[in-house]
Amino acid sequence: MIRGVHTMFYSSDADAFRAFVRDKLGFKAHDVGGGWLIFDLPEADLGCHPAEPEKGAVSGTADISFYCDDIETTVAELRAKGVEFTDAVADHGYGLVTHFKVPGGFAVQLYQPRYSKK
Repeated sequence: MIRGVHTMFYSSDADAFRAFVRDKLGFKAHDVGGGWLIFDLPEADLGCHPAEPEKGAVSGTADISFYCDDIETTVAELRAKGVEFTDAVADHGYGLVTHFKVPGGFAVQLYQPRYSKK
């Protein structure tokens, strides 16, 4: 039986990205050798959305984002650790959304969902 999900980010600066996830985001990691770290995540969920090619989401596109309970507090905590945000928090309907820069030259979504897990 499936018991979890393994997510991956590909980065042109993987070592710095691993340090960012460990030091800035605070996730604990298992060193599996050769500099490879596998991070423990607190929980996960999976959304299955329709493809929207006009918005860049062609069939087969995968997207990874982080979520939190209080986006304003989380943004303040991450900024205090030196994390740079690319936009202000905005209401996207499904939640309050912003993005932060990570090593490798791209940004990742952070959101406070409007849905509740029960």
